[in-house]
Amino acid sequence: MKRIIASVLLALSLVVLLAPVVFAAENPAAAASPDEAKMKYYGIAALSCGLAIGIAALGAALGQGMGLRGAVEGIARNPGASGKITTTLIIGLAMIESLAIYALVVALILLFVKPFGF
Repeated sequence: MKRIIASVLLALSLVVLLAPVVFAAENPAAAASPDEAKMKYYGIAALSCGLAIGIAALGAALGQGMGLRGAVEGIARNPGASGKITTTLIIGLAMIESLAIYALVVALILLFVKPFGF
């Protein structure tokens, strides 16, 4: 599992580092038209927003899974404390889910903002 996560993070970092090379103009001396610049910006924005949401969803899912596993193990060891554990679990899961929603809001702001007077 750690190898898969490390490989995915390595691939994502390579995408981020190589994005300027891929989206660079063929002739840097020639000025790009405003429409072409808009399309490149929105293409990169869409790609980065998709990656941000994917990473946020992955992190939230891993955090919720680990929290649920710990709660189930705690209830299995001490069934008398299930009420207190369940309450704490629900609050913790809500906090984790709110982080994923914040990532969605930030990604949507980045996607729909009008930069540089476009």
